[in-house]
Amino acid sequence: MDKSIITSSTSLFALIISPFSSVLADRLGRKHVILYADILFIAGALLQAWSSTVPIMVAGRCIIGAGVGAASFVVPLYIAEVAPAAHRGRLVTLNIMFITLGQVIAYIVGWAFSTYGHAETGWRWMVGLGALPAIVQGSMIAFMPETPRWLVKVGRSGTAKEVIRRVNGDTLQHNADVIIKEIELEVRDEYEAQRLRDLRASGRWKWLGGWELLISEGRNRRALAIACLLQGLQQLCGFNSLMYFSATIFTVIGFQSPTLTSMVVAVTNFLGTVAALGLVDRIGRRRVLLYSIPFMIAGLLLSAYGFSFLSLAAGVNTTPDEPPATSGHEMAALTILVSIMVYVAAYALGLGNVPWMQSELFPLAVRSLGSGVATSTSWTANFVIGLTFLPLMDLLSPSWTFVLYACICGVGYFLVWRIYPETAGLSLEEATALLDDGWGVR
Repeated sequence: MDKSIITSSTSLFALIISPFSSVLADRLGRKHVILYADILFIAGALLQAWSSTVPIMVAGRCIIGAGVGAASFVVPLYIAEVAPAAHRGRLVTLNIMFITLGQVIAYIVGWAFSTYGHAETGWRWMVGLGALPAIVQGSMIAFMPETPRWLVKVGRSGTAKEVIRRVNGDTLQHNADVIIKEIELEVRDEYEAQRLRDLRASGRWKWLGGWELLISEGRNRRALAIACLLQGLQQLCGFNSLMYFSATIFTVIGFQSPTLTSMVVAVTNFLGTVAALGLVDRIGRRRVLLYSIPFMIAGLLLSAYGFSFLSLAAGVNTTPDEPPATSGHEMAALTILVSIMVYVAAYALGLGNVPWMQSELFPLAVRSLGSGVATSTSWTANFVIGLTFLPLMDLLSPSWTFVLYACICGVGYFLVWRIYPETAGLSLEEATALLDDGWGVR
């Protein structure tokens, strides 16, 4: 149970902090929220390294979770608002690629410390090193510009124009004025629409503030529905449970070195994300999802088939002294490994990165709030999955747990096909206009 609590505490605090981070991102700017997240990462990593009891470890994980909740929503938002339209999807995917690379490095570091490190202090160095990437990122983001769309929103159009020129390069300087005018027009339209809403609003709506705008307008509701669908599906498909508990799973099915086997899965995730870099802008977000989700379903069902050949002596709570897989085909474990790799590769191509392009769907006036709510959906689902995965493996059996995830993917596939429009190659203003009069699916 301690393992589930320590794992899920990060997701819980990410869920709690995400909505508040959206308010800070509107008030203080996207860049400042990233800096605050880095401070939380450093504090959480050092507290975990210092901890000597489970409650202190959980406290460190909660601080890390707060940083994750802020960064997971604001970094894709920052990239989406800074990047040129033609490269926006690729750059958001590049962010995910570095996250998956970090997971690979974490497995390598964990394996090295568990194999060669001192039993009493090795794990402290392992968790404490988590502060290093945050220190590097914080040092670099301090010299990065604020997003032009936030600058225009707070009345700093001149600074925004300079940022656009720096980002796009000399060859596209003549487009800076056009881009600024588009953003200013959207800001003026939103302010005028808000003024009219305030005049008409009843007392029961006024207290909601930005929530009223997010909920009352059809295009914003549609954007929120799509973003929450994608973020929820990204977690409820069970992927992060496999990443959190992959070593446990591979111990259960009898691999001698579950950490190294888990590293193979992490490398597959990284390579799949690298492949997505060349696809997400070229063939589009919608098509990437519609092509990849069926392979996820196939991988999950094949895993369920592999588990059906294994008789597990003690569920998922096995010990080194008890052989976990007491009987079954010799190829069952290999079948499960291969099927999980297929599932992970397909996830990395689509659901691993496309949901984080959620900022494309929301108008500027609700972009931060809408992205924050969608990110909260992700962390809510992540918390539920992290807390229930091991109990489900015991209660339903591994086979039926994977079948359940496959069914969720099937429902998600239908909804993506039905309501998710293509936004590749469009400016943020053009992408949000797709939802003005419907779902925008063509």
